[in-house]
Amino acid sequence: MTSAAPSPAAPSRLSLYLNLIRWDRPAGSYLLLWPTLAAMWMAADGWPGWHLLLVFVLGTVLMRSAGCAVNDVADREFDKHVKRTAQRPVTSGMVSVKEALGLGAVLSLVAFALVLSTNAPTILLSFAALAVTILYPFTKRWVSMPQAVLGVAFSFGIPMAFSAVLGGREWSLEAVRASVPLAAWGLLLANLFWVLAYDTEYAMVDRDDDIRIGIKTSALTLGRFDVIGVMSFYVIFLALWTGIGLQLGMGHWFLAGMAVAAGQVVWHYLLIKDRTRDGCFRAFRENHWLGFAIFAGTVLDLSLR
Repeated sequence: MTSAAPSPAAPSRLSLYLNLIRWDRPAGSYLLLWPTLAAMWMAADGWPGWHLLLVFVLGTVLMRSAGCAVNDVADREFDKHVKRTAQRPVTSGMVSVKEALGLGAVLSLVAFALVLSTNAPTILLSFAALAVTILYPFTKRWVSMPQAVLGVAFSFGIPMAFSAVLGGREWSLEAVRASVPLAAWGLLLANLFWVLAYDTEYAMVDRDDDIRIGIKTSALTLGRFDVIGVMSFYVIFLALWTGIGLQLGMGHWFLAGMAVAAGQVVWHYLLIKDRTRDGCFRAFRENHWLGFAIFAGTVLDLSLR
């Protein structure tokens, strides 16, 4: 007589929390990190120092993790209808809404504690960054291209990096304006188009599910022009980032990094042109290498002058 196979052990709270914040999928953190660090190097005209580097690396990871928790709470009713997301901890009921929001709040507070070690303009900007991060998940219900809101959220580290390097102690909007030059806002705008490109690729993966459940995405808004839209977003991003970089005095190594990034855009076209789920998801997942190429070119350019 054979005994029944033991049922699998329930996952621990720690493993559920790590799953909630996508600890095993760091690509999202890299997408936030590379443009932020590239902007910091530009603002500092080279090495920004260990303090700011640690603050922004840890803060970026923490806020991305907090954003994942908030996003899963906001999308829990949608996610249960999508095979790829149905087993997320909040959607499956293994983590409660209260737990998820509590974890997100704790992570945000730790990130804010890091920001407190910088300066007044950066602290003021952090409140705007938090507001956009919380707002984004809910825009999928009423904004036809919510990826644009995500683009602002994912790009806000750029002006914060400039203010952390150039800002002083004064608590005023005038101090924020003085510490964040127009070029920094231009880089934010450029980066927004990169986010539109890769998150539209991501939305192309779930197009059928999104139509069925009534969620709004850039892939649905663009319709049959989705591939053209993605490539246009990439071109605008590369053109703006390159132009602003040259205005800030960047040179040949920076341009080499931009050229490597442009080569990856061509590869992404080959991945998404047939609109297969696997191709679109791979294009999205590999975007952090595009960002790394730009960051590496920036660091080399400023280090080898």
